[in-house]
Amino acid sequence: MKHIAPAELKARLAAGDKLQLLDVREAWEHQTACIDGALLMPMGQVAARVAELDPAAETVVICHHGGRSMQVAGLLERRGFSSVINLTGGVDAWARTVDPSMPVY
Repeated sequence: MKHIAPAELKARLAAGDKLQLLDVREAWEHQTACIDGALLMPMGQVAARVAELDPAAETVVICHHGGRSMQVAGLLERRGFSSVINLTGGVDAWARTVDPSMPVY
């Protein structure tokens, strides 16, 4: 599994890279703070909803601090996803290093 720092993800998004952003936090967390373009699919729903995702797409998995997303990234790899990336530090690190206007919780 690969990892990506928030600043590198921001640069890739700004460059127009086609990335599938998967936010595995709960709905209330996503409503509090989210990265634009991320699909909300809470961790507990991923196994049942995996068909909604493109297994060939480069997929960045996002959570609050990086733990849940790492678990989901492993699940996606086991399900045959070809390129899965964990956002290091999650939205907390994104808010602290990339977007200071984003609420932290």
